[in-house]
Amino acid sequence: MTRWIDLEGAVNARDLGGLPTRDGGRTRRGRIFRADNLQGLTPGDVAVLVGELKLRHVVDLRSNAEVALEGPGPLTLVPEVRHHHLTLFAEGGTHTDVEADTIDGDRVLPWAERALDEELRVTGFYFGYLRDRPDAVVAALRAMSLDDGAALVHCAAGKDRTGVLSALALEVAEATREAIVEDYVATGERLELILKRLRSSETYRGDLDSRPADDHMPRARYIEQFFQVLDERFGGPMGWLTRYGWTAADSAALRARLRD
Repeated sequence: MTRWIDLEGAVNARDLGGLPTRDGGRTRRGRIFRADNLQGLTPGDVAVLVGELKLRHVVDLRSNAEVALEGPGPLTLVPEVRHHHLTLFAEGGTHTDVEADTIDGDRVLPWAERALDEELRVTGFYFGYLRDRPDAVVAALRAMSLDDGAALVHCAAGKDRTGVLSALALEVAEATREAIVEDYVATGERLELILKRLRSSETYRGDLDSRPADDHMPRARYIEQFFQVLDERFGGPMGWLTRYGWTAADSAALRARLRD
């Protein structure tokens, strides 16, 4: 059974359910979804998400600037849906999740005294979310854990910010690392459609056109390197989360959402 959610106004929507866990189980379907930006959702899409899939929580990881430029999206008009806007950027920059500003290797990658290659650049970009906004990362995971309906986490492309939060949620749910990587790279199947959508917006077009399309491909080694850093520096993602206030009760709540 496919994990993709077919919508007219979003092209990178899928379920975090159906992935193998370390104890031989599967993550639960219909509880937590991930997606690209939701500005183009049609009334039919809203009916599918809210009516059929019982969506009640939207975790919007876009920056304040993106929301101001693009708008909050049609789901903000639906009274049943609660929005949690939790940017992963230190506000004041011009970052989006389709363009990485110049990375300061000393500040972002203190564990690596070597020239930044593409793998490390992307990993540093991801680690920057945790460095700059640990409060937002933890709050987003807690919002994804709420049990009064399904939750959906999204950004612009549904690739980087959403990819990191989805990976952390799946780690808490004890999905296998192979499954987490599989979910991360699945965005590549829709990359052409994602880029086409984003290029239609002035907010993202310049960022996209500044680099070849292939530079935006989510590669397994990027998320693997991200996890390797967390493993080496914090004893794993759970060690990092605990450092920033994540509790055993938080883990139990998220596992209850994503585990059978």
